[in-house]
Amino acid sequence: MCLAIPGKLLAKTEEDGMLCGRVEFGGIVRTACLDLLPEANVGDYLLVHVGFAISRIDEQEATATLAYLEELGELQAELGAPEKGRP
Repeated sequence: MCLAIPGKLLAKTEEDGMLCGRVEFGGIVRTACLDLLPEANVGDYLLVHVGFAISRIDEQEATATLAYLEELGELQAELGAPEKGRP
């Protein structure tokens, strides 16, 4: 199954001409493309689908969704192990 996962934007960068962000998903940090959501700001909660931020959501919705995904065991299944050298 492929889900859009809520996460908190920790940092914005540009890599090879692409707007990127470090996004934290319940303790797991991944890089996501922000080109579809350039107006996202550090501290915003985003829905990320297959590595692309697709929308902003409020913190309450993000927290509730993450808790539900963790309860189902889907969060780890979708995100896998942490990136090497990254938290």
